Amino acid sequence: MSSSESSLIKAVIFGCAGPELTDAERRFFAAAQPLGFILFQRNCEEPAQTRALIAALRESVGRADAPVLIDQEGGRVARLKPPHWRLPPAAARIGALAASDPAAACEAARLNARMIADELYDLGVTINCAPVLDIPVAGAHDVIGDRAFGVDPKTTASLGGAVCDGLMAGGILPVIKHIPGHGRTSVDSHHRLPRTEVSLETLRETDFAPFAALSGRPWAMTAHMVYSAIDEAPATVSKPLIEGIIRGDMGFDGVLFTDDLSMEALGGSLATRAAAALDAGCDLVEHCNGKLDEMTAVAEAVGPLSAAAHRRVATAEALRTIPEPIDRAALAARLDKLLG
Repeated sequence: MSSSESSLIKAVIFGCAGPELTDAERRFFAAAQPLGFILFQRNCEEPAQTRALIAALRESVGRADAPVLIDQEGGRVARLKPPHWRLPPAAARIGALAASDPAAACEAARLNARMIADELYDLGVTINCAPVLDIPVAGAHDVIGDRAFGVDPKTTASLGGAVCDGLMAGGILPVIKHIPGHGRTSVDSHHRLPRTEVSLETLRETDFAPFAALSGRPWAMTAHMVYSAIDEAPATVSKPLIEGIIRGDMGFDGVLFTDDLSMEALGGSLATRAAAALDAGCDLVEHCNGKLDEMTAVAEAVGPLSAAAHRRVATAEALRTIPEPIDRAALAARLDKLLG
């Protein structure tokens, strides 16, 4: 990509409304030039249709290498589902195995991720928003729940690293989320703003620890959550959290992007949210619901990709490789044996 081309790309990832692009969406994406796109279950009916949609999204911005993201965690957060795709197990099921056999759990995490990557690569998806590294606590809202591996930070980091390795072996970039840690939420951040009052020392020992351990990974998604020991603004729009903790203490220098801007945890207009996140240090903002009027407001508030963001995206993309073929049936049988 030339410098002139990159200067036109906006620091945003958009969703689209359905399984096919409308003419209005094509025109909008061509003018807005988002860096990339994210898919949801509403967009993915079957493989041939999903491949065609991905091709149309990339054609709309005139970039065959535009990133395409998806949340294919497993369990209840899976955008690709039977009968056309395998339903991967939830992270907690793999985490439960770690209590009795840590090595087997790491193997299971990597195998499962490798099979997820195989399906994503076949479609043309390039980035999977997994693994979840959040550490749930007793009494927390179940918005994280079984999406997490468990309550031990070291085990979470180990299994999360195995997921990252499995995805990357399959040509897919992983996203560690929700940085710096969303496990203490007492409310669903899709609807309300969660906060935690625990000390910075406790956060570093628990919530932040898996993210610090995997800070060398290429992409991360922020948490819409307040950590009052550091700042009264949610992490997504907090410079002290992003510069001081995520970029500073953790040393994360990968692509940092927001969780969905349309979630009600964030206050103010969508334009205000987008500008605040970028001002705080996020490389990209993400808007997921495919509503054209909302995307238009976000696009008007978002400038071009910064030089630092462009470097990080390029560095991450350079890590993607062409995967070796796998025997899906053999891997599935091995995973079933591991998980019992």
